[in-house]
Amino acid sequence: MTNSKKRQKREEYRSSHGVGDGPAELPKKRFYRQRAHANPFSDHALTYPSSPALMDWSSHYPSFANNEAAEEEGVPKPLKKEVTVADIGCGFGGLLVALSPLLPDRLILGLEIRTQVTSYVHDRIYALRQQHLPQIESKTSDVHFPSTAPPPPTALYQNISVLRANTMKFLPNFFPRASLEHIFLCFPDPHFKARKHKARIVSETLCAEYAYVLKPGGMVWTITDVEELAGWMRTRFEEFGKRGGVEEGLFEQVRPLPEEGKEEDWGDKEVGTILRCMREETEEGKKVSRNDGKKFVSVWRRREDPPWPGEG
Repeated sequence: MTNSKKRQKREEYRSSHGVGDGPAELPKKRFYRQRAHANPFSDHALTYPSSPALMDWSSHYPSFANNEAAEEEGVPKPLKKEVTVADIGCGFGGLLVALSPLLPDRLILGLEIRTQVTSYVHDRIYALRQQHLPQIESKTSDVHFPSTAPPPPTALYQNISVLRANTMKFLPNFFPRASLEHIFLCFPDPHFKARKHKARIVSETLCAEYAYVLKPGGMVWTITDVEELAGWMRTRFEEFGKRGGVEEGLFEQVRPLPEEGKEEDWGDKEVGTILRCMREETEEGKKVSRNDGKKFVSVWRRREDPPWPGEG
């Protein structure tokens, strides 16, 4: 089927099921299919701010928009809290949806380079928000209607959103220095051929960007079913920062990680909960489980910046 025919069928489906306009059903993946891989070095038609200060998040998280703040020309409406969790290469949004009720006090953003997949996640979040709008009771009957008032921040799925972006190029355009608490890299493209390794989502250059946007103590979570890729990522995080004179590097591995199925019994409840979601709630994680495959997980904590020469 040609792209134009697929687009037409998708738009017909979206309009007939209220996607993007009123109460909606959850979208169906067959209308959003796309190639599994995208070239991160291509010049995609992307929109991105020249600096994080110019990013307008209010349309992504309307329940958290600070409507009381004075409007300034050319300055986007601020949020009441910052985006602090990023799922890079979020796929069809399984982790976003699973984490939303588990981390209700965090704003979580999925970043995905593929157009149709991003549209699917956007429509999925929209449908979930519509299905969980606060209900008001009619004064003349027992019928309940969705409230017409803006949903409160406590309403389900108001704290997640998705953005089409090429994070290999533009991550610092969206997030200020030391602003993120968690970065997720779930089942990234392994790029098996040696000449393709430069396209892997973990490299020395990208470790520098992750270290830049992470708060000290912030964490990078990685999971893959490819053992060689797991070793590659581990080596890059272990070695990053040592060339700059940091004796142990800027990332330390979180050890020991609980075994699959035992996360809830581990000492750190939040880490255990997030690990379970990574292993069980992502679409790729479910596929690996169905095929009785192995999952290789590592978690890295951002160390404090070392002192400047001559300090303390």
